[in-house]
Amino acid sequence: MSAAPAAGTDERALRVELAACYRIFAMLGWTELIYNHVTLRVPGPDTRFLINPFGLRYDEVTASNLVAIDVEGRVVDGSSRRVNPAGFTLHSAIHAGVPDAHCVMHTHTTAGSAVACSAAGLSPDNFYAAQLEGRVAYHAFEGITLRADEGPRVVRSIAGRPAVILRNHGLLAWGATLPMAFAVLWTLQRACEIQVAGAALGPTVPIPEAVRRQASADALQFDPRLGGGRDVFDALVRQVDRIDPSYRD
Repeated sequence: MSAAPAAGTDERALRVELAACYRIFAMLGWTELIYNHVTLRVPGPDTRFLINPFGLRYDEVTASNLVAIDVEGRVVDGSSRRVNPAGFTLHSAIHAGVPDAHCVMHTHTTAGSAVACSAAGLSPDNFYAAQLEGRVAYHAFEGITLRADEGPRVVRSIAGRPAVILRNHGLLAWGATLPMAFAVLWTLQRACEIQVAGAALGPTVPIPEAVRRQASADALQFDPRLGGGRDVFDALVRQVDRIDPSYRD
């Protein structure tokens, strides 16, 4: 995994990066009205992270209206905006229970939710799924994530794997940096899209396990020595900047 943000990383820079991520999700269509979340930990001695204010669309999120909360969901930056309890319950459990989970992303895309509802789960037989060999975890559906006692079970289900399929629910990814988490989620999302599209064509061509393991080892976007997803994330930020740079406000 990529290294965590340095302790001296400026919170303003993290706010801009996270707000840009919300706009990227909006651009890619990874939205669910006002629901779902991307959270980013603020370096420091306390577990404190940034989350979108409840009620705003992703294309309305800005650096200044992001809300800083603690693991109990308490607002700690003086913001008057509220947050979604289902957001901080799931995300705070992962931030607190998975040491390298400095960024957590959760989506309900059609393809991702369809695969999450499939008894077979993610098929390993496409280019993107092969790159996730050994990186995918599953967590059984327990209803809307409002209860703190589910948190330890989510962490146990994850078992250190960054691509998570929440059964009957959706997708989740985490990483030591936001770009790393994005690289994982984008790869998982593409794998699900191809699986769903290919289902109409009949049986797939199997990929041998040894080839999948090699593909996973060779997946350069997950290599922290090569930026851990930073190049592709920055490219999308440039695209968002051309559309609407107001997320920086």
